[in-house]
Amino acid sequence: MDFNVKRLAADAGTLFSRAVQNLLTRAETTKHWTEKILKQTEVLLQPNPNVRIEEFLYEKLDKKVPTRMNNHELLGQSMIDSGNEFGPGMAYGNALIKCGETEKQIGGAEREFIQSSAINFLTPFRNFLEGDFKTILKERKLLQNKRLDLDAAKTKLKKAKMADARALPLTTTPPPGDAGYVANFSFMVNFLHVKWLKMWAEEVTTAEQDLKMTQSEFDRQAEITRLLLEGIGSTHAHHLRCLNDFVEAQMTYYAQCYQYMVDLQKQLGNGAASVSIPVLPLSTSLPASSANASSGFTELQNFSGSRKARVLYDYDAAGSKELSLLADEVIMVSSVPGMDSDWLMGERGNQKGKVPITYLELLN
Repeated sequence: MDFNVKRLAADAGTLFSRAVQNLLTRAETTKHWTEKILKQTEVLLQPNPNVRIEEFLYEKLDKKVPTRMNNHELLGQSMIDSGNEFGPGMAYGNALIKCGETEKQIGGAEREFIQSSAINFLTPFRNFLEGDFKTILKERKLLQNKRLDLDAAKTKLKKAKMADARALPLTTTPPPGDAGYVANFSFMVNFLHVKWLKMWAEEVTTAEQDLKMTQSEFDRQAEITRLLLEGIGSTHAHHLRCLNDFVEAQMTYYAQCYQYMVDLQKQLGNGAASVSIPVLPLSTSLPASSANASSGFTELQNFSGSRKARVLYDYDAAGSKELSLLADEVIMVSSVPGMDSDWLMGERGNQKGKVPITYLELLN
C-alpha cells in the first residue's frame, strides 16, 4: 500500500489508534508474503517459466490448458520405447520397461499433486490477493477521500466562524454628505468588506451541517475499513487450513513415489536376490518332482545333446560368460565337458552363456 500509516493516523485523529495502525501493517505484511509464497509455489510446481506464462494466459482467456506429458512421463515413455527396441526378453530391455512404467506412475502422482495444490493452496491465495485485499485497498481509498472531505468541511466552518466574529463590530453606516472623497472611498471598501464577511457568516449554519454529514460518512467508512482489516485474522486461519492441505498433498505424493520406487527395486532386485539362493547339490534330497528334474539334468550332463528348459526365476548374468534369464521364458540347454555340475550352457537365439541349473525346469 502506497500510503503512510502514521500520517493517516495523525490526520484522522483519535479514530486511527495504534491498534488500527497495527491492523494496516498486518494487512500489508500479509499481502507481501502471500505474493511471495504464491510465486515460489508456482515455481516449485512448474519450474518452466514459459509454461507458467502459457498457463496464465489460458487462465485469463478462460480456456482449458492443453494436457501435456510431464518430465517423468516423458522419461518413462522413452524408457519403455527403448526397452521394447532392445527386446523385453533381454534383461536390460525388461528393466528399462519396468523403470519406464514406474516413471509414468510417478508422473501421474505428480499431476495429481499439482492439481490438488492448485485447488487447495494456490487458488485461495490468489483469491485473497485479487479479491479481499483489493477490497481493502478500495475501501482505504474511499476512507482517504472521506478524510479529505472532513478536513475541507472543518476548514470551511472555521473560516465562516472567523468571518462572523470579525463582522460583528463593523458597521455599514454611510458617512455625512459633506464627507470628502477619501471618506466615501473608505466607506465603499468597508461596505464591501462587511458584506463579504457577513456572507461568510451566513455560511456557518450550512458549514456546521456539512461538517456533521461528512463526519458521519467518515466514521461509517472508518468502521467499514476497520472491519475489513480485522478480517485479516480470518484470512490467516483460512490460509493455515490451506497450508495443512498442501502439506498433506506433499506427504501423499512423496509416499506414493517412495512406494513406487520400493516396488521397482523389488522387481529389479529379483535377479540379484536370486543369486543369493544356494545352489543345491545333486545329492541333496528333493521332492519327487524335483528329483525327476534332477535326474534329467544328470542324464543331460552325462550325454551329449540339448533340451528345452523353462526358466523358473529371473537371473541377471554376473559376467560376460553367463546368460541373463527371465522367468517363464524357454531356452535350449546343453552340457559342456569340464563345466561345473551346477551349471549348463544356455542358448537363446544367437545369445549363449552359462546358466544355473537351479533356475531351470527341463521340458519333455
